[in-house]
Amino acid sequence: MQHLQQVDYFVFLVYFLLVSLYGYWIYRRKRSAEMNTKDFFLAEGALTWWAIGASLIASNISAEHFIGMSGSGFAMGLAISSYEWMSAATLVIVAVFFIPIYLRNKVYTMPQFLSKRYNDTVATIMAVFWLLLYVFVNLTSILYLGSLAVETITGIPFTYCMVGLALFAIFITLGGMKVIGYTDLVQVVVLVMGGVAVTYLALEMVSDRMGGSGVLDGMGILRKQADDHFHMIFDEGHKYYYELPGMAVLFGGMWINNLNYWGCNQYIVQRALGADLPTARNGILFAAFLKLLIPMICVIPGIAAYVLYQNGAFQQEMVDVAGNIKPDHAYPTLMNLLPAGLKGLAFAALTAAIVASLAGKCNSISTIFSLDIYQKFLNKNASERQTVWIGRVAVWVAFAIALVITPQLRRLEQAYQFIQEYSNYLTPGAFALFFLGLFWKRTTSSAAVVAAALSIPLAIAFKLLPETPIPFLHRTGWSFLILVAIMVVISLLDPAGKENPKGLVLTKSMFRVSPVFVVFSILIWGILAALYTVFW
Repeated sequence: MQHLQQVDYFVFLVYFLLVSLYGYWIYRRKRSAEMNTKDFFLAEGALTWWAIGASLIASNISAEHFIGMSGSGFAMGLAISSYEWMSAATLVIVAVFFIPIYLRNKVYTMPQFLSKRYNDTVATIMAVFWLLLYVFVNLTSILYLGSLAVETITGIPFTYCMVGLALFAIFITLGGMKVIGYTDLVQVVVLVMGGVAVTYLALEMVSDRMGGSGVLDGMGILRKQADDHFHMIFDEGHKYYYELPGMAVLFGGMWINNLNYWGCNQYIVQRALGADLPTARNGILFAAFLKLLIPMICVIPGIAAYVLYQNGAFQQEMVDVAGNIKPDHAYPTLMNLLPAGLKGLAFAALTAAIVASLAGKCNSISTIFSLDIYQKFLNKNASERQTVWIGRVAVWVAFAIALVITPQLRRLEQAYQFIQEYSNYLTPGAFALFFLGLFWKRTTSSAAVVAAALSIPLAIAFKLLPETPIPFLHRTGWSFLILVAIMVVISLLDPAGKENPKGLVLTKSMFRVSPVFVVFSILIWGILAALYTVFW
């Protein structure tokens, strides 16, 4: 295994200093005499559209995209790109229909919305769940996968990698959402540059080894050599149908996952809640365009590694000690072939993705704890200064817990897949609460409580009861439909629902968008239609 050379560490140091100094400059330039909660948690009015869009992507992309999606590209091919491309379509819908409702109702946190729309019981249950999920599952999994990737590439012991990433992320997080939002722009630039370097190398290798010339020939060779890796929709009976079950990608459970993640997730939505509506929408649209590009830097390298492996390359790098093929080795293997300097850039890109995700996740933990737990139950008379201070303390505590738990994840054979599936057990219930709460005035609080209570038992039943395993996306879709039906019945049977005072008043003007937004939205949907037509 080739590790980083001095010039690579120099490139990484430049990246580290650039992000740190830029973050400190933003903090000093934009801070007020006394930072209040809206400044710290939302950066109210301070983020431009491009900062919002970059922050959305930087917070979303982490080690699992570079390592995990490249591994999936090696194993199943371009089909894994549906998670990215369908997210682009989802972001357009979120910008049009979700964000104006949040901004009209001055929503700062997702539990706050549930409290306004239903009651404090529903809000507190979900706030506690989100805190547990973010700290014990999401934060630890990002830290684990990130540290594992950095250890593999640098040879630095896992513990040092873990502590280093945590401290870097804490430094960014303590500056508040303004610092996170603007430094994420730098993170995205580095992320894309490093990803492009690895993709270019992979395609050049394919071209050189198989009689081509340049990256365009490399892409053509990939299509010929691995045609089975360029199909987006799997038929039933396909080896990977369980992971991506056919048309559920386009019309089924993936919509539930994506709409819940991009439209009802504090970690994501928080970036847009401090802006005015046009700025928030433009930022989300920018993020949608960036989403279209992610497979080029995350999936294509994995397919290239597959073709190279099938033609005799990487015979040792792509297998474990027992001789089993390990698709997740694809991206680190390609990175280690980069020349000195470019390898440092690719390493900086990977680190940027990890740190941005850690900082964004911890800011959301801090926001929910401070505004939905501390202010509501522990200190109802807390001043702005006290709440911000508690928010910073929450950052340190969250990372302290994560540093204790993260090493334990090494015992799991497939940590990310395990965590991804089981952390989504509440997704159908959570999205049912938001979907009906946002768009059906009659939905009652009692219906919301029942849905929240039934979500996990229903998911477990779909997982354990059938003799033949049901694909994850099918389980998500069926659970959502059942919970919505239950909520509708309970709400219709409740006489109080007819004149529900907590129902939201929606007007057509809320969802009206600018002509420019319409043009770019149609462009995104057109590109998606073309991609799925060509690679069906």
